[in-house]
Amino acid sequence: MGDCIFCKIANGQIPSNTVYEDDMFRVILDISPANKGHMLVLPKEHADNLFEISEDTFGKGFILAKKMAEALKKAVECEGVNILQNNGLEAGQTVNHLHIHVIPRIKGDKVVIKSESVSVSEDEFKTICDNIKNNL
Repeated sequence: MGDCIFCKIANGQIPSNTVYEDDMFRVILDISPANKGHMLVLPKEHADNLFEISEDTFGKGFILAKKMAEALKKAVECEGVNILQNNGLEAGQTVNHLHIHVIPRIKGDKVVIKSESVSVSEDEFKTICDNIKNNL
């Protein structure tokens, strides 16, 4: 996609702090990191979100995110790692190019990833479960 900033970064048209690159992905340090070492796994192929990308590319992206998390844990000596992938504005996606966040976590950091539980009745659970099954 011609005007997609992540396409330009992933394909080397815009400089980045690249920590890994292969024929399908570029992994960069996020310029607005939640913690030091926060990375983005960027597919070189454009897709706005998981609904538009091939299963093969999506799967390989998460395998790569795991590899990056393992290296990150050793590199910055963090205690944990979040691997996140947002789809749509309501889900927190701010750039319409699928990307996977790999965020190091350290005790007492300022990163907040939290939600409050909603109440769901047994009938609602059954309806939701059936609706999902019917849409597979």
